[in-house]
Amino acid sequence: MFDIFNIKKNFEVPSPTQVVLLQELERFNILLELIMSSLTDLKRALVGEIGMSQALDDLANCMFKGFIPPQWMRFAPQSLKNLVNWFEHFLRRHKQYNDWVNIEEPKCIWLSGLHIPESYLTALVQTTCRSKGWALDKSTLYTVVLKERDPAAITKRIDQGTYIQGM
Repeated sequence: MFDIFNIKKNFEVPSPTQVVLLQELERFNILLELIMSSLTDLKRALVGEIGMSQALDDLANCMFKGFIPPQWMRFAPQSLKNLVNWFEHFLRRHKQYNDWVNIEEPKCIWLSGLHIPESYLTALVQTTCRSKGWALDKSTLYTVVLKERDPAAITKRIDQGTYIQGM
């Protein structure tokens, strides 16, 4: 779980992208709490400490068949992945958030690793408009595709906008 209260204290006045980070962490914590509590309850039900409800039976069946449990999907980004690939995605999201909190905002963000990527893109436009004194409603977002394919090769952040990966 991310300690959002203490993370928020590190930002005097959060930038638009830091606000997005805090929103992403809130969503991630809700999903993580749900995963932990449902798996704990399933474990208790399997050893007979509590009764096996229909929801826990459905959870067990989904995990046995390699599907993402529907109760988790209500709080996660939409996905067509199987459970193993979804969980790899989940762990990669956690790493991106953790690095963002403990190191810095990624120089090359994994856009599909965000719960709501549109909010991050909007935050980039807001940041640029603030720094340039432009009207937000008269600004737009554009994309330039680079030949560089390795995110690790990106060593410097661009002045306005960001590099993205995973499209």
